[in-house]
Amino acid sequence: MTESTLQQHDHLKEAISLRSVSEVSSVLLEMEAVDIAKLFEELDTEGQKFVYDLMGNEQSAEMLLEIDEDERKKFLTQLSSKEIADEIINEIHSDDAADIIAELPEKQQDEIIQHLDDEEHAQNIVDLLRYDEDTAGGLMATELVQVREDLSIIAAVKEMRKQAEELEEVYSIYVVDETNKLLGILSLKKLLTTSSATRVSEVYNSKVRWVKDSDEAEEVARFMQRYDLFEVPVVDALGKLVGRITIDDVMDFVKEETEKDYQLASGISSDVDHTDTIFSMTKARLPWLFIGMVGGLVGSRVLQGNQSALQNVPALMFFVPLIAATAGNIGVQASAIIVQGLANDTLGKDTYKTLLKEVSVSAASGVILAILIFGFNLLFNHHDLTVSLTISISLLAVILVAAVIGTVVPIILDKNKIDPAIATGPFITTSNDILGVLIYFTIARLMLHM
Repeated sequence: MTESTLQQHDHLKEAISLRSVSEVSSVLLEMEAVDIAKLFEELDTEGQKFVYDLMGNEQSAEMLLEIDEDERKKFLTQLSSKEIADEIINEIHSDDAADIIAELPEKQQDEIIQHLDDEEHAQNIVDLLRYDEDTAGGLMATELVQVREDLSIIAAVKEMRKQAEELEEVYSIYVVDETNKLLGILSLKKLLTTSSATRVSEVYNSKVRWVKDSDEAEEVARFMQRYDLFEVPVVDALGKLVGRITIDDVMDFVKEETEKDYQLASGISSDVDHTDTIFSMTKARLPWLFIGMVGGLVGSRVLQGNQSALQNVPALMFFVPLIAATAGNIGVQASAIIVQGLANDTLGKDTYKTLLKEVSVSAASGVILAILIFGFNLLFNHHDLTVSLTISISLLAVILVAAVIGTVVPIILDKNKIDPAIATGPFITTSNDILGVLIYFTIARLMLHM
């Protein structure tokens, strides 16, 4: 925020605390929903209700779509089912309405739907609630513009005007047959330049990209990204048009998935944020902390098993942290590249080629680091030539093994339908720490004859 915006923000909060109806109302009228949402989340319960009551139904509904899910659920407990239906659900598209209703208890979901006056809107919401939220059906909205192929252009325009009243933006005009099967799209240019008596069937474009309602949301996001689509139609198993997905729906999904992946990579096993309870946050973090602790215990056992080697060559001890840290870092780097490739669908199907490339990159890095540590030991630590060579060879071997693990593990997880993002966190770090130390002492014993 700029300084002037911050001042306005603070001034508005003060006006809200004073319950200045006229001043707050006039400012809210000039604000965007996303800015009101940011302010709304900073207010206490009474302040939120005061602001909500001053907004019109359309503005308050848009604002509630922008606030944090937990904050929204908490606020909605203050409203009756009828108020939620009349003031919020009636004002938003079916996909957003289904998302909000899905957050509420099942009994309240039924009550809200029963309070909806628009039967078509209610039916659309019910249909969407049947879909898994991570599928195309869970992302789509049922509001769209469609025309029959047997209509004339003039009749199609009249039909489109009725349908467009329910939409903020119209990106595409879909053409269907008498059974509602998707046939193609009708361009605005054709609509404007074609005789009004011409049939839609004569001018529509049959080349249309679509997705099925059962497709995974992640695949839909990749599909729209690949073809730079602002909107994509959704069809059912019979090819009938059932909805559309816009780019903003996909971006919301991508944002949520990115947050989940970041938490997994950080060793948090479930979706949490700062507003969750201490118990929930502890439960999400503890599993990987426990695994890390077990890994540390295993690592300590490896050291204990090599006490004789450390007694014979004490200098080996000083490089244990270096070996462990390098193994962890190389593994995380390799897995991060692979996970990114899997997420963007740019990895390709040749696993061996991918593995070879990552190992080659790591080998090049490993050789450079091994030479540097070899020179450092000879010049500054004045270690024996064999000891210096042992440390350098161990470092190179650890880097190569860590690269293989960081590359292969995410691919295996992905093939087994497990989120590969989990591989970029404590899993890779802990496993490579243990293997790194084990490889280090194995090579040391062989080269130093211990």
